[in-house]
Amino acid sequence: MRAFRARLLFGVAILLAVPLAACTARPRDTIVVGSKNFPEQALLGEILAQHLEARTRLRVERRFYLAGSYICQQALLAGRIDTYVEYTGTALTAILHDPIESDPSSVFGKVQAEYKKRFRLEVMPSLGFNNTFAIVVRGEDARRLHVTTLSEAAHYTPQWRAGFGYEFLERPDGYPGLARVYGLQFAAPPRILDLGLLYRALLDRQVDLVAGNSTDGLFAARDLVILADDKHYFPPYEAVPIVREDTLARYPEARAAIAELAGRISDAEMQKMNYAVAGQGHDTSEVAREFLRSKGLE
Repeated sequence: MRAFRARLLFGVAILLAVPLAACTARPRDTIVVGSKNFPEQALLGEILAQHLEARTRLRVERRFYLAGSYICQQALLAGRIDTYVEYTGTALTAILHDPIESDPSSVFGKVQAEYKKRFRLEVMPSLGFNNTFAIVVRGEDARRLHVTTLSEAAHYTPQWRAGFGYEFLERPDGYPGLARVYGLQFAAPPRILDLGLLYRALLDRQVDLVAGNSTDGLFAARDLVILADDKHYFPPYEAVPIVREDTLARYPEARAAIAELAGRISDAEMQKMNYAVAGQGHDTSEVAREFLRSKGLE
């Protein structure tokens, strides 16, 4: 875990080592779209980038796979990127360090107001879907034990092994609170797994329970079951574009283009796009292009 923290801090140092003046040296009329380091984020970044290219005169640069929320936030504040898509529950707990709330409109309002006040960042309306954490087990285990909820699973977790991404283990809306609310105990300390290896480790029986995302595409192709969060622990995680205020002031057409994407992506559509990339190996840019075409947003 110390090694992971060292790599994270090194990544932040590299990101911030480039002088801020370098940001102003970019070509004129250029906007930089970023993303976190998993396929859904690259898809959302590509949708933003292609739509900005189609609707504005701007040149668009892509800086995807920038690690997690903290790195992307620092990139925004440093002017290394102009926009990326965040999730409201993550913004509330991991960036603002505010208590968990369950009401989507309240969470959005608080995040929008605090990002403006603290960071001079604009939180734009939701793209339409909610990508909450999903606690996942093998389908055969769920059926054999008649387990459908986290409360039911808690009876069996002392015999199970868990695997989580580093961020889920550390963040305030992640494992520590979840374990406390549901009384979860495991046969061994949870393993830290790369996000891209979670489901492979579960299917290969290296672990028995993992924390994924509700819009992951592989649920449609694998015998996996999401356990219901019956105590409503997780906050809403609506996908929202976050943009630097000075970028929107400089390029008002960017605001109009990004706003046009509000409410356009349903949970099912996001899951389908994720499956096209992660399950079927389709090119991210082609999947994004087809989505925009289907919505008349070319």
